[in-house]
Amino acid sequence: MPEKTIDAWGNEAVTDYAHVFKEFGLKKLPESLAKNLEHRFFERNIVIAHRDFEKIFECIEHKKPFINLTGIAASGHYHLGHKLDIDLFKFFKETGAKNLFAVCDLDGYCSRQKISSLNEAKKIAVENIADALALGLEPEDIYVQSRKPASYYSLAFEISKKITFSTNKAIYGEIDLGKISANLLQYADILHGQLPEFFGKMPSVTGIGLDQDPHARAARDIVKRLPYNMEIPSFIYFKHQSGLMKDSKMSSSNPDTAIFLQDSQKEIERKIQKAFTGGRNTLEEHRKLGGVLEVDKVYELLLFHYPNSKELQRIAEEFRSGKMLSREMKQIAIGFFQGFLKEHQKKAKEALPTAQKIVFG
Repeated sequence: MPEKTIDAWGNEAVTDYAHVFKEFGLKKLPESLAKNLEHRFFERNIVIAHRDFEKIFECIEHKKPFINLTGIAASGHYHLGHKLDIDLFKFFKETGAKNLFAVCDLDGYCSRQKISSLNEAKKIAVENIADALALGLEPEDIYVQSRKPASYYSLAFEISKKITFSTNKAIYGEIDLGKISANLLQYADILHGQLPEFFGKMPSVTGIGLDQDPHARAARDIVKRLPYNMEIPSFIYFKHQSGLMKDSKMSSSNPDTAIFLQDSQKEIERKIQKAFTGGRNTLEEHRKLGGVLEVDKVYELLLFHYPNSKELQRIAEEFRSGKMLSREMKQIAIGFFQGFLKEHQKKAKEALPTAQKIVFG
């Protein structure tokens, strides 16, 4: 019997897209929309699904206001998987959206057992915000849950009366009280922008991975039962950036699955060299049959993050034909990510005082 829930906190990548689409009612992103959105995520088929994104596309086309929200739990160091959330957030920001980037310190504390205190979650949030600022966000885009005004928490408590234990179990399966508490805050994150004291009623979009869809379904259901005049929130889904090992997703709890934004130059090289490859077993076989791009983790890193599409296409063609070897593609990736992250880490260090102020005032 197929699984009826998705583990929003697990380390397993969602790979059976057809099942998720059928079971949970996701829609594929139409090509007619994707071709009009100029970003590598749409050009490279990284964004694959949506719920009511047509409303947001209309806002972009006609320069109407909409809310752009993304949230990431303050549960550990940011890695390249988190960068996807920020890159998509930045794209919508550049279209003129009203922006809310949540660094979720309360969520991180409540839903992750490894976070032993709220103060620890806040310290992680400082580092996370410094990374977000280094990646191009502005201080006014960012908030932490623990410093939101009273109306935000009032909304979270109102939400708590609109979701039953049985509904929660149907969406998430068996979860602990900490995760239930964190979920209430996540729904408040998604919906609070439409309160009168913030931006008021308007369309909103949140970019998420498929593993976060349980939160989307719950929020879309709850909003219909709240005593507010709110739009049902829209969601857009990107493919999982899987982990560097076979059948894994990038995870803070398993450092060898991910390249972290603060990894040393040596660590970046080590992890890419160890990554699962689509190269053949022998040189002769590789030259004859070519590499298998679909399973190569290094190519996937480049697909998600390498900015030059023309050069990426050349890499893909040469690897698939057998002209380029795995070790050669790994050297390209090592060079790119070492250079990018060296510059990023410099910017993040400079952003730490601003991040400290956002979290602690």
